Amino acid sequence: MTTTMFKKSLIAATIALATGQVHAAAFQLNEHSASGLGRAYAGEAAIADNASVLARNPAAMTTFDKMTFSVSGTYIKPDVDVEGKVAGVYPASESGIAPSAFVPATYFIQPINDKLAWGIGLFSNYGLSTEYPKNFPAGAAAGDTELVTFNINPNIAYRINEHFSVGAGINAVYGEAELNRYAGLAGTKLGMSADSRLSHMKGDTWGFGWNIGTLYEVNQNNRFALTYRSQVDMSFDGDYSNDIRTAIPGGLGGKTIDGNLKLDLPAQAEFAGYHRLNQQFAVHYSVNWTDWSAFQELKATSSSGATLLQKDEKFKDSTRYSIGGTWYINPSWEARMGFAYDNSPIEAEYRSLSIPDSDRIWYSAGATYHINTDMSVDFGMAYLDGKKVDVNEGLTSHSDPIRWQGTSHGNAFLASAQFNMKF
Repeated sequence: MTTTMFKKSLIAATIALATGQVHAAAFQLNEHSASGLGRAYAGEAAIADNASVLARNPAAMTTFDKMTFSVSGTYIKPDVDVEGKVAGVYPASESGIAPSAFVPATYFIQPINDKLAWGIGLFSNYGLSTEYPKNFPAGAAAGDTELVTFNINPNIAYRINEHFSVGAGINAVYGEAELNRYAGLAGTKLGMSADSRLSHMKGDTWGFGWNIGTLYEVNQNNRFALTYRSQVDMSFDGDYSNDIRTAIPGGLGGKTIDGNLKLDLPAQAEFAGYHRLNQQFAVHYSVNWTDWSAFQELKATSSSGATLLQKDEKFKDSTRYSIGGTWYINPSWEARMGFAYDNSPIEAEYRSLSIPDSDRIWYSAGATYHINTDMSVDFGMAYLDGKKVDVNEGLTSHSDPIRWQGTSHGNAFLASAQFNMKF
């Protein structure tokens, strides 16, 4: 039932990440590489400067003439606060609801011949972690939520001619989730203390999908990419329990039962371009689309088919725009910068305490140091600025007169390092 955790807290790193508000839209993760972070992931599917391109475009493997390995780690320090009241009277504010996280990723590419290459990526596209105190007055909507996903992604690529390459892969996604909700002030209606659990869900599952990519190389200095990664359907089986008295409908009195929640990790697409204008400078850009409209509700059921939890989400599709530049200073050093605008898929009326998502702006910078012709290290950092948003959420149902009303604001600092090697 772990899946339920996806519910309000919704599902964004390989790995548990902080709240969706400070990363990509909702619970999506972009943190795949240090080189990408330094350019705000602009042009990521087309640049192919190291093996981390596998997170975006398998077709780009044909640009490598040696076996290539990359390993990266990204540290995320979010700062997300909520300020408001329950029933317009009782203060219910909290700072730092999203914990820090570390997101690793690993990639390997091996050319087979002049036309074929294969590779594998180990990374995450979705994750989330939010934590409120157990006695938080709006605990029925807040509590703590964590989602961790890990994607095993083998790929193959084929060069059709000197200009055009295609690639494809499969995605085996493992997910773990846990959600806890507490009575808070709503417990007075049920005769419970504020830190009594209204719901506890924990579970795991595997899901499978596919991805394809294309790369068009006009020449060595200009290329375009178009990629697509399919939806992955997750069906979380696990345990569900609550501390509600058995005399109350739905109350289990601490007893544990089986539960299931189905969650669809949405499809993604990217159009990217890379243009090296001269020996020292290049520009690159991306437009990313995510099929969030596939996520309309969260519904958890027991093994008997009874509804344990239902929440309308009503997401809309979202688009991310990014642009960046790379300065090739000398054979040893490269510097880069990037800027991105990431719009939220969450409609204002469905915004929740566990996912107080908003539009955000990325400011990024980074560098690469080439140790020699076959080894390099990347560094990247970014500041994500999320806009302040209103949140108005019922504590037991959408029509419940006991509501939390207030605002949420979040930003984050990200830092990443990466090692690349050809052999």
